[in-house]
Amino acid sequence: MKLNLFSKKIGIEEKIDGFLNKVSEAGLIFQSAMEDYFNGNDEVFAEKREALHRTENEGDTLRRDIERHLYTKTLIPESRGDVLELIENMDALLDYYKAAIWRFDIEKPEICREFHSDFRELVACGVKAVEETVCSCRAFFKNIDDASNHMHKVTYWEKQADVVSTRLQRAIFSRQDLRLSHRQQIRNFARFMEKISDEAEDVIDRLSIYIIKRAL
Repeated sequence: MKLNLFSKKIGIEEKIDGFLNKVSEAGLIFQSAMEDYFNGNDEVFAEKREALHRTENEGDTLRRDIERHLYTKTLIPESRGDVLELIENMDALLDYYKAAIWRFDIEKPEICREFHSDFRELVACGVKAVEETVCSCRAFFKNIDDASNHMHKVTYWEKQADVVSTRLQRAIFSRQDLRLSHRQQIRNFARFMEKISDEAEDVIDRLSIYIIKRAL
C-alpha cells in the first residue's frame, strides 16, 4: 500500500526531500574528503571540509524551515511531533559528519598506511548506513511499506562497522613500536568513525516506533 504522509502538501514534502538530499550529499563529501586525507591531499581535503560545512549550514536552514512550516501551517497534527523528532535526528547525523571532518582537521592524526584500508572501510560502512537511513526516511513520508527494505540494511552496515572497528583496534594496539599515546589517538578516531553507523541505527530504532504508531 502506497501511503504519502503529506498527501498534497507539496511545499513541506519538497523541503523534506531537499533536507534529506543534504544529508546524503554530506556523506558523499565526507567520504571523498577522507580519501583525500589518507592520500595526503591537504588542500583538497580543506576544500571539501568547507563544502561539507556549507552543506551542513544549508541543511540547518532547511530544517528550520520545515519546523516553522509544521508549526505554522498546522499540518498533520497527529504526526507532527514524530516528524519533527525524525528531522532533528537526521540533522544530528549531518552534524556528526561535520564534527568528524573538523576533528581530523584539528588533530591531524598520523594514521599508519597499513591502517588506511580498514579506516576507508569503516568510513564506507558509516556513509552507507546513513544513506540507507535517508532512504528509510523518504519511504516513511512517501511509501511506508518500503521503509523496511532499507532499515535492515542500516543494521547490516552497523554490524559490519563493528567488525572492522574491532579488527582495526586490535591491529593498532599490536604495533608496540608506536607510542601508547599515538595508538590511543588512532584508536579514538576508529571509534569515532564507527559511531557514525551507530548513530544511524539509533535513528532507525526511533523510526520503527513512528512506523508502528502510524499503523495503529
